[in-house]
Amino acid sequence: MFPSGLLSENDLAARATTMAGARLNDIASAIGQPLPKDLLRHKGAIGKLIEMYLGATAGARPEPDFPEIGVELKTLPINLSGKPAESTHICSITLSSLVGSSWLTSLVYRKLKRVLWVPFEADKNIAISDRRVGTPFFWTPSDSDAIFLQRDWEEHMELLSMGNFSLLSAHQGKYLQVRPKAANGKALAPSVNCYGNSSRNLPRGFYLRSTFTAKILESAFE
Repeated sequence: MFPSGLLSENDLAARATTMAGARLNDIASAIGQPLPKDLLRHKGAIGKLIEMYLGATAGARPEPDFPEIGVELKTLPINLSGKPAESTHICSITLSSLVGSSWLTSLVYRKLKRVLWVPFEADKNIAISDRRVGTPFFWTPSDSDAIFLQRDWEEHMELLSMGNFSLLSAHQGKYLQVRPKAANGKALAPSVNCYGNSSRNLPRGFYLRSTFTAKILESAFE
């Protein structure tokens, strides 16, 4: 386990390199943390494990995981075909994020500005403890990617800020989508409706499509 605190991107790269090829059990043992037997009830367990190992400091605060160097940490589960197994959660959508936000001040932009991706095996036929971590890599959106991400974000925010939640669909957005982020339909969060009044809706979050993260992965290892 590496200590938390100030570091450079080179320091973080050196830390991340130590995980390449390691089993999740090795990483868990190194920091004295147990691994869950299944991930259905422990959805973010592997992400939290790697955060702890690398010394991420942001916790639940709305900022990149390594705020001192502006780097976000994202784990990337890889299926048997070598493709991302699911979409990637970026951040939750809060009531405050719907008021007066712009793309350049948004949490989505700040988190995606510089990302350390950590791929790992997600094949269900491999025991969680035996799943291996791939080679971590840094990523910054290209100019073209940034244009599409901003466009997607602005289209989603237009509906969100007007309270038109019924018009939101996971099919919207080329790279960036909005999806419910709740265990069930009863888990409601504070929101606003289309009249500007207080309301309660399913909590939602911004996600990167797996087709986009597949493109990122291919570019990193081509």
